[in-house]
Amino acid sequence: MAETKTVVHLMRHGEVHNPDGVLYGRLPGYRLSDLGVKMAERVADHLADRDIKAVVASPLQRAQETAAPIAARHDLEVGTDQRLIEAANFFEGKKFSVGDGVLKRPSVWFKLWNPFKPSWGEPYKEQVVRMHAAVLAAAELAPGHEVVCVSHQLPIWISRLAAEHRSFLHDPRKRQCTLASLTSFEITDGRITAVRYSEPAKDLLPVKNSKKFVAGA
Repeated sequence: MAETKTVVHLMRHGEVHNPDGVLYGRLPGYRLSDLGVKMAERVADHLADRDIKAVVASPLQRAQETAAPIAARHDLEVGTDQRLIEAANFFEGKKFSVGDGVLKRPSVWFKLWNPFKPSWGEPYKEQVVRMHAAVLAAAELAPGHEVVCVSHQLPIWISRLAAEHRSFLHDPRKRQCTLASLTSFEITDGRITAVRYSEPAKDLLPVKNSKKFVAGA
């Protein structure tokens, strides 16, 4: 009996309009920046000739806006899956940059005691459970074809680490999950059998500032 292979592309949303530099997390109202819109359009162009049969997104605005042009290219509606949402985080709504952010306050240090869990937000294991369930559910929408799921950096990265049997402990600045990137899961008969990574909008990525780091996104 022939195996059924389906590809689920976990896409990180494009750049967000965030002039105050806060960790926006699950807060409503954070839209794509003008550059973020260009990133979404670039990936839509990149996937225009692919066998995309469904597009699903996190309920957050930036993810829905990123998914829209991809769905439009394939004459599809954007579905919503709550399991694709950003990870919950104690520092949501606060500035989280090195040198001038919330980490300078000793009153919050108790939240940083366990990076393996992590102690400041949604446990990594819980993120993996919901994200892998979302990936497998997406694969069921179009067996043998391709599906795009727009989500957020941390849940995507942790899902990849789990699929590749790697440790969850990592440096957030070194996650291989840039804005508008694709982390593509190959699903064979209900199992994740391969993971690939690509950056269709690489030339649009903003210049990194080594002195700043905003967690999540």
